[in-house]
Amino acid sequence: MSTIAPVAGPAPARPGIGTFERYLTLWVALCIVAGIGLGHLLPGLFARIASAEVARVNLIVAVLIWLMIVPMLLKIDFGALGSIRQHWKGVGVTLFINWAVKPFSMAALGTLFIGWLFAPLLPAGEGPSYIAGLILLAAAPCTAMVFVWSNLCEGEPTYTLSQVALNDVIMVFLFAPLVGLLLGVASVTVPWDTLLISVLLYIVVPVIAAQLVRRAVLANGGQSALDRLLGRLGPVSLVSLLATLVLLFGFQGEAIVAQPLVIALLAVPILIQVYFNAGLAYWLSRRFGVAWCVAAPAALIGASNFFELAVAAAISLFGLTSGAALATVVGVLVEVPVMLSVVSIVKASRGWYERGARA
Repeated sequence: MSTIAPVAGPAPARPGIGTFERYLTLWVALCIVAGIGLGHLLPGLFARIASAEVARVNLIVAVLIWLMIVPMLLKIDFGALGSIRQHWKGVGVTLFINWAVKPFSMAALGTLFIGWLFAPLLPAGEGPSYIAGLILLAAAPCTAMVFVWSNLCEGEPTYTLSQVALNDVIMVFLFAPLVGLLLGVASVTVPWDTLLISVLLYIVVPVIAAQLVRRAVLANGGQSALDRLLGRLGPVSLVSLLATLVLLFGFQGEAIVAQPLVIALLAVPILIQVYFNAGLAYWLSRRFGVAWCVAAPAALIGASNFFELAVAAAISLFGLTSGAALATVVGVLVEVPVMLSVVSIVKASRGWYERGARA
């Protein structure tokens, strides 16, 4: 991995949420319809796509996921790690939520709702796979859309940048052990070789590649050149995500038509864990006297998920037709509206927060 610079670079430009991102839930819904329809009309094509595998890695999906992830990782400036001490309380709260609370709370909620309360309503034998997908969804914090959420709630950009960079470093080392532990506790067989390959393919290599490209672009054209590159690659990332979803629903179509309630049931633990973790991060920040401009993005980083990585890992570990892959896609479906609601809540509660925050 690239060497971490001791001094943070300039904070990134504050991004707004574009039309495409704002209506991501709509696009995902359309992908569901398109995928189910194409899967029914062109079963032979989807069978050939499914067979394009090397060492359990689907080559077509792998390319799409790389196109998804690398543009997002280009935004990460590991030089920002030098500014962590400026907001150490906020960083501490978010690290606690991201790595000590969120994955475990999702495993507990998945077991409660999917493994017990909703079990009679779900396809027989699919419960463990759905729970595995939920665990994968919560095991890695978001690295890209967080910049948008932070901007929308007027968050401190230096804190957001440094926290995301730190989470990316931690994710390289903790994602596989954490997933392996929680899947084992949930009685899901852990294919460790495939899990490690997934970490290598979808975390380590993309992080290194993105940092090499980032440094080369900054060296030759500066921040303006990087911003232009990110502007061109942003649509590529989103289109790749949607194409991946079409493939997933092409394979999942029959199961979804037979059990349309599945998506709604899977959304329940996801929604609960988002609001629980956001609320806990926000409350802890208030108790520790963290400034609101840091507490607001802390709540958002604590609640959001790196769903692109979750989708990639679920496909690699359990396959395109698995319940785990479907569960991660439900996370994509609810991401934008639920996170926008968290943004609205923290903005509306700013007065309450600042009246009670301890110095």
